[in-house]
Amino acid sequence: MTPDLKAVRLSLLALQDIICQALEKEDGGREFTEDVWTRPEGGGGRTRVLAEGTVFEKAGVNFSHVTGASLPPSATATRPELAGKPYHALGVSLVVHPRNPFLPTTHMNVRFFQAGETPPASGKHKSLLKGKAVTPPIWWFGGGFDLTPYYGFKEDAVHWHRTARAACDPFGKELYPRFKKTCDDYFFLKHRNEQRGIGGVFFDDFNELGFKRSFALMRSVGAAFLPAYLPIIQKRKHTVFGPSERDFQLYRRGRYVEFNLIWDRGTHFGLQSGGRTESILMSLPPLVAWHYNWKSLTGSPEARLCEDFLQPRDWLKA
Repeated sequence: MTPDLKAVRLSLLALQDIICQALEKEDGGREFTEDVWTRPEGGGGRTRVLAEGTVFEKAGVNFSHVTGASLPPSATATRPELAGKPYHALGVSLVVHPRNPFLPTTHMNVRFFQAGETPPASGKHKSLLKGKAVTPPIWWFGGGFDLTPYYGFKEDAVHWHRTARAACDPFGKELYPRFKKTCDDYFFLKHRNEQRGIGGVFFDDFNELGFKRSFALMRSVGAAFLPAYLPIIQKRKHTVFGPSERDFQLYRRGRYVEFNLIWDRGTHFGLQSGGRTESILMSLPPLVAWHYNWKSLTGSPEARLCEDFLQPRDWLKA
């Protein structure tokens, strides 16, 4: 089945709308501002940012559909046969940085890539292909969501992973454990020897179910984000905090920045493909701190985050 770019695009645009409306309602103080942009090399997108809200210090929800004549190195490192091919890259990517340190930062992304030309389906251009071998485009889906708490709560982690598993199970019981491991492996700061958070699910280069079912899987993961995240926000947003908890939150946000700038493939793809820098870096928090050789007190909530939560574990058996 030839990939339906229009259907993917419309689905992603609708997902952006749904998530923005839900986050605005939850914040209750601010609305998203929208920035529609075009890219000289091809394509464009719409970036939405909610800043200085009541609940969310910064939330960015970005849709993009970019095209180009040749995939950048970040997209062909493991697929050298795609080098030099034209491409479409569509996706919705979001990062939410709450104000309260007891609320976790979260990231979600769902995307579709197609490399190679799409043969015309009808009309005079189709006749030009008569008698010629046409190589079908190579395509795949990717995405997932992960959670980065500053103070750990077991019930939140269990809820997050139960929701992730429920999104994957209709497409194969083996997918959640596989995608969870991929998430744990990917969101790892090698230079710190440390997990970024408690993970979730993450997949890439996925086309094994065929276009229709793979597309449905991507939609299922995207639709699961709000049921996974909003109950945690609603449970924790009124938790009282002080300067020490805020300082720890800003310190731990530094790890988020380090991962996005050093290791994140999406950031690398965007910059290498000549993407819009403002939209690519919307994921960065508005305030962050680095403390030299910081150490937590033994037995403190801050120590328990690193000891008990920033370790790969099966939360559904916790």
